[in-house]
Amino acid sequence: MKTLFPSNAPSWQTVVARTTQALSCGALRSFDTVQHVIEDGGVRFLVRQVANLARKEEQSKLAAKSIADAASPWRDPFSPCEEALFVGDIGERHFLLLNKFNVLAHHLLVVTSAFEPQEALLCADDFAALFACLAQFDGLGFYNGGSVAGSSQPHKHLQMVPLPLDGHALPIEALIEAARGEGVFRAPGLGFAHAAAWLDLGVQTGPARIHEIYLELLDAIGVKALDVAGSTHQSAPYNLLVTRRWMLVVPRGVSHVEGVAVNALGFAGSLFVRDDAQRLIVESLGPMALLARATRAP
Repeated sequence: MKTLFPSNAPSWQTVVARTTQALSCGALRSFDTVQHVIEDGGVRFLVRQVANLARKEEQSKLAAKSIADAASPWRDPFSPCEEALFVGDIGERHFLLLNKFNVLAHHLLVVTSAFEPQEALLCADDFAALFACLAQFDGLGFYNGGSVAGSSQPHKHLQMVPLPLDGHALPIEALIEAARGEGVFRAPGLGFAHAAAWLDLGVQTGPARIHEIYLELLDAIGVKALDVAGSTHQSAPYNLLVTRRWMLVVPRGVSHVEGVAVNALGFAGSLFVRDDAQRLIVESLGPMALLARATRAP
């Protein structure tokens, strides 16, 4: 991928080696899941469900810890980060971190070195860091803009998972490609509110242009820039999906639908459920309708 984005991010080999080390020392906690495929609207949604009782009990303990943490003074888990999870620096303003509690293998976080709020709008430097990683290995970048959009940490961080997803093509990819247009467009097959744009990365496309496209997409879904104590914040929650080829944003209305949590990965076609009851909710509503209920009208 020849672009204006510098390759100053850790290599894929470094990511794999760090993952192996973090697993061996117990710093990385991966959840075993059983994968189901639910077809809806021409999309093969991947629905991952917690695999066994032991993992469910562990998850319950983590949930109890989260409740306890919520009642305690907040401590930034990224400053300092857990050393065993640190992959490497990305330029001067970001670093790459393994996601400690992961469902997908090699789930990564692109974190700002200095604290910035998650509700702050992304800047050109954030996209430079993300695409420096995408220059090293193909992946899906995503962002949960606020707690309603699925974010659990207030320190600004983008996320990445490698492509393909556990050997599967990205579920919504075909619909995005079929609807490809100039400027901001919508994919008719996607039954939820969104706006998309093709990136056409090349020698004339760099972080500043990617940032401009991002702002155009936010404007299309009604998310405006607000000044909060001198920092530019979002006016409403949203999710962002980014690949080497395209970008998509979704306006969010609620964080859960019938108890099922929805974050950015859901809109890419990958959902996570805790048990049979939640999986049956997804099946009965249909994944596309569930995602539509998680959004708001632009």
